Amino acid sequence: MLSITVIGAGIAGLWQACSLAKAGFAVRLLEQGDETLSGGCSWRAGGMLAPYCEAEVAEPLVVRLGLRSLELWRNWLPAFSQNGSLVVAPSRDPASLQRFGRLTQGYETLDGAAIARLEPALAGRFNGALYYPTEAHVDPRQALPRLLREARELGVETVFHRSAKLSDVDSDWGIDCRGLAAQDAWPELRGVKGEMILVKSADVRLQRPVRLLHHRHPIYVVPRDEGIFMIGATSLESESRGGVSVRSAGELLTQAYSLHPAFAEAEILELNAGLRPAFPDHLPRILSRGRHLFVNGLYRHGFLLSPALAEQVVQYLRRGAVEPELFHEY
Repeated sequence: MLSITVIGAGIAGLWQACSLAKAGFAVRLLEQGDETLSGGCSWRAGGMLAPYCEAEVAEPLVVRLGLRSLELWRNWLPAFSQNGSLVVAPSRDPASLQRFGRLTQGYETLDGAAIARLEPALAGRFNGALYYPTEAHVDPRQALPRLLREARELGVETVFHRSAKLSDVDSDWGIDCRGLAAQDAWPELRGVKGEMILVKSADVRLQRPVRLLHHRHPIYVVPRDEGIFMIGATSLESESRGGVSVRSAGELLTQAYSLHPAFAEAEILELNAGLRPAFPDHLPRILSRGRHLFVNGLYRHGFLLSPALAEQVVQYLRRGAVEPELFHEY
């Protein structure tokens, strides 16, 4: 039985560990943080599984892998929130909704009455929307601990408070899922800052993620349990590890208020930011150096792409086969 060490217990590393263990490998998972898993950008993610919506700005490879990941999420977590995604735009800007539709697939066009039936909280607020019924979302703060539990149940050895590089491990194979920390091996990686706000409202009820289009400040609002909503969408070319800026907080909250006025009275629970690892082309890569693999560059698509990338690594270790656009040998 081949032994494999995975470094990094974010969403990519956890999916790698679980998939490899299911495939019969002896797996060890190393993480520099603690068992709360709250130190990385995965903890701050929106958890949207929206491959069709991502086609607005993403390459076909991301959409193709995202669709496969959606199947893998469904197989692993049958009860996850597969309620689709809703995309709306201000009534004064119907062109932005039309443009979004031209760039994407897999949607139904809704009028105001259909929006009200789907999301009663938005009744009378928008004249039209695009509904993507097969998309889904997960709460990262539930999914990450659940993946960790499954990894342990599958026999994965988990070691926390352990900072390591692949050169430090003695397994048959090593898989680096450290995200931006892998800049020591791949200097072309850069951090793209994402900012988010968690709010709690007893007056807003949404069943699915809602994207509000705007020419300068588009946002998404993702519902979680107990009246909690994650508001996000900022993407800043910055490697600053500081928190949410006043400007970004104002933009996110203003747009949330324009989606639904009751957000003005919501309680702010958390403002947070994380650095998402990206290569210059914004595409994920599986990089090979001998018996070391690096899975990186997931950018803003960590939850969307991690299952498919883990599947690709298993296929590579078993048969040497992998999606050619993903694989880079050095």
